[in-house]
Amino acid sequence: MRSLVTIATISSLALAGCSGFRDSRANPANWFGGSRTAPAPTAAEASVNPLIPEERRNSIFQRKSDEETYEGTPIYAVEKVEIERSSGGAIIKATGLSLRQGAFDVRLQPENGGEPVNGVLTYTLRAVQRADTPQGPEQTRRVEAGQFISSQALAEASEIRVLARTNSAASRR
Repeated sequence: MRSLVTIATISSLALAGCSGFRDSRANPANWFGGSRTAPAPTAAEASVNPLIPEERRNSIFQRKSDEETYEGTPIYAVEKVEIERSSGGAIIKATGLSLRQGAFDVRLQPENGGEPVNGVLTYTLRAVQRADTPQGPEQTRRVEAGQFISSQALAEASEIRVLARTNSAASRR
């Protein structure tokens, strides 16, 4: 019975000392502060999402805009070209081999304005490649790129050709 009275006395004294804890930063209920009221946004402010930034030029996930020049050069060799059907068209997948390791920003860039010439739709496999990287084994130099083609553009083409610096690969329908 004595231990029960002792524990009850100690816990009541500890509970009475917690009144200062209510306003401290150690209390999780105070971490986000109190709520505040703000006026309702006007119609012009409501159409703009404040969570989406106005300018995204500093993002590492966004590709360069069309006004900036693409510094890619043709890849050393094309290994294979695959065409996979998808809804509304097809996806061209090209696998290539760069001359050195570290090729990045790989793209399939259309030739002839993206229009087929004599039924042949031509793309060039390009990548940004640095000259100061080691050559390395083939597995570390392999790159891939894809490009969607609408079914309207695909209807005019009977062959899709991907060019590289030393060779080309083609796929017929």
